[in-house]
Amino acid sequence: MTWWWALLGAGVGCYLLKLAGLSVPAHVLERPLVERIADLIPVALLAALVAVQVFATGAHLTIDARAAGLAAAVVALMLRAPFLVVVVVAALTAALLRLVFPAW
Repeated sequence: MTWWWALLGAGVGCYLLKLAGLSVPAHVLERPLVERIADLIPVALLAALVAVQVFATGAHLTIDARAAGLAAAVVALMLRAPFLVVVVVAALTAALLRLVFPAW
């Protein structure tokens, strides 16, 4: 039952945060610094999510085939490959390394 209260509290908190964001005057949101921060926050959150998914297993930090897949994805991005190609390159790199090195 505690989880339901936590879920309900999180939902109410998200709603209130959204409501507060809609209440901010337009002249505050049109400042260059606020616009730049609003543009960069999703990128920072996605980068943090990728880092946690690649370098964490449970409560431990690990370096395994996922890190090599991420490195291959970065190389593909630097070569300006399309997004789906980047995803496939990362997945194939990690899969091949796990195939060759089963302990990974």
